[in-house]
Amino acid sequence: MTATVFPFPLARRRDMIARQSRYAAELNPDSAERFIRQQLKIQDDNMRRRGIPQDLIAHELKCMEAAIRREVSTGGA
Repeated sequence: MTATVFPFPLARRRDMIARQSRYAAELNPDSAERFIRQQLKIQDDNMRRRGIPQDLIAHELKCMEAAIRREVSTGGA
């Protein structure tokens, strides 16, 4: 038996992305980049601790990064 694991529940993920992007949008570009990298590292560490497969972690982090950057580029959510 296999199951699909979704690390970020959709509603919670949207709130987290909006919160992170609002904060990053207020920072200067260098600080925003460091902040985004830090948030991705935190999520990476959390998913690793939960035993989520590395390929799924990489996919989720790409999606999370793209979502944050998209929100920041539009001035934050």
